Amino acid sequence: MCVHPVPWPEPDPQVAAAIAAKYTGKRPRPLAVQVRDRLGRWLADEEFAAAFGIRGRPGWSPSRLALVTVLQRAEDLTDRLAAEAVRTRIDWQYLLGLALDDPGFDPSIMSEFRGKVADAGLEQVALDVLLAKLAADGLIKAGGKQRTDSTHVVAAVAALNRLELAGESVRAAVEALAVAHPAWLEQRICVADWTRRYGTPMTSWRPPQSEARRGELAIAYARDGYALLEAVYDPSAPPWLRELPAVDVLRRVLVQNYTRTITGGREVIRRREKEPEGDGLPPGHARIASPYDTDARWGVKREEFWLGYKLHITETCDDPPPCSCRPAAATSAAAQDREHGTGCARLTAPNLITEVATTDATVTDNRMTGAIHDDLAGKNLAPGRHYQDSGYLSAALVVSELARHGIALVGPLLADTSAQARAGAGYARADFTVDYDARTVTCPQGKTSASWSPCAQRGKDAIVATFSARECGPCPARALCTTSGKNRRQLTVPPRDLAEAQAAARAAEQTIPFQADYARRAGVEGTMHQAVSHGARRARYRGLSKTRLDHVYMACALNLLRLEAYWTGTPLDRRRTSHLARLELGLAA
Repeated sequence: MCVHPVPWPEPDPQVAAAIAAKYTGKRPRPLAVQVRDRLGRWLADEEFAAAFGIRGRPGWSPSRLALVTVLQRAEDLTDRLAAEAVRTRIDWQYLLGLALDDPGFDPSIMSEFRGKVADAGLEQVALDVLLAKLAADGLIKAGGKQRTDSTHVVAAVAALNRLELAGESVRAAVEALAVAHPAWLEQRICVADWTRRYGTPMTSWRPPQSEARRGELAIAYARDGYALLEAVYDPSAPPWLRELPAVDVLRRVLVQNYTRTITGGREVIRRREKEPEGDGLPPGHARIASPYDTDARWGVKREEFWLGYKLHITETCDDPPPCSCRPAAATSAAAQDREHGTGCARLTAPNLITEVATTDATVTDNRMTGAIHDDLAGKNLAPGRHYQDSGYLSAALVVSELARHGIALVGPLLADTSAQARAGAGYARADFTVDYDARTVTCPQGKTSASWSPCAQRGKDAIVATFSARECGPCPARALCTTSGKNRRQLTVPPRDLAEAQAAARAAEQTIPFQADYARRAGVEGTMHQAVSHGARRARYRGLSKTRLDHVYMACALNLLRLEAYWTGTPLDRRRTSHLARLELGLAA
């Protein structure tokens, strides 16, 4: 399929006349009609040209397919239902500029469109163009207030343990070879035996209960996998078999989970274990967890443990504009909200999603703070104040992001994670006095450190202060301070500028103005709930690029739904209270 960019046609006269006849008076027009009337032609084929060829038979307009995908996410439709809506619904035909008798397209085109756009790295195009249009209309701007939160995303594959992963990787490779070259495969394996072991998914039967039997089965899977790879990489085998994705995945899974050595002419295969060095398992961010989605990773956040990805959503949260229907009375905020009329600017000003980032599940929140700011700055939408929870923050980020983009990070810093601070007993870092001028640290017992060593830890500057074992050893409070076998305490402190920023931030966290300002961040939970209701926590497709594309188009859909409320003057319940709570507030007022 190739693309020859053409402008969108105006709505078909018959379709436009039908829309005008059906939606008269106070009856609100559908979302698709409002998008066409309010935003016009905001997507162009040129934006997607890099994903398609320039030769061949022209296909369906990619900008139209992008709009269909946005509406599909807004209404939670399958590809088949979305294609049917293009053929039968006049509001969609009005948006796309189609005639009443237009035959539409085959549903398979939707999957092809997503694959090409994701492979070309154009996942963000639709959201970026929409935000540029809204910025030109004055609905969003740089220097305002924004907030961010994250949630887990479960991959569209079964969660496998290490035993199931090994067996399923062999099964996936055998299945791929059976499709690609069945005649070659039947000469290399005993089909009956392999069908018995790999004819059904590993998750369809219960593994042995005995640890020894499970270990034997894991080694048997590895032996079969190595035998299959040897046959594929044999010089007599067709070279193109090695290029099958399932074969490469099997090779990587075996390398990551097993060691294979020759001892005294005998092959020895062992499973890798969780060891910090040597032949242990690779780190989680590099370890394949499923042969069918090599981007999915195991993640943990508090008590949540999942296989898949992580989604970060950033939205505007500026103060609502002044009341446009009557002067604000000197009453409570709840009472004022009840008194505003339909269409009041105070109630309808939308909070819009400005950034969507999808990563694998092992990426921590604080690693995304700078990346989110870089993306927002690239769109000229960097906020002046950014509200985040403690997972996104650190003293270093507070200093660096203010210097890089002029963004003030608002949120509580992570608490001290030392063993003493977590237990709430003993001497934590806050109990020590640091003198940066004298380059010493004084403990609660009045002893000073013996050494002061600037260093780099995980790529960041730090200082390690070490106390003398001669003074720590006989100290009566040593049990409250350290459990080190060397009978001395070591303390890691940040550089002076970070320590001062950290102290200032922790002091500000205790003030009422900070807490009142930070309460603004809680509103992002409503956005996360709205995203979850549109399927954000369960990936629709396999692979990080397609999952990222799906989240971007979901964000476009949510923005259009919020704009629809803004255009129609539908009040937004900013307080998100229940009917019973509203009754209580009304009685109190």
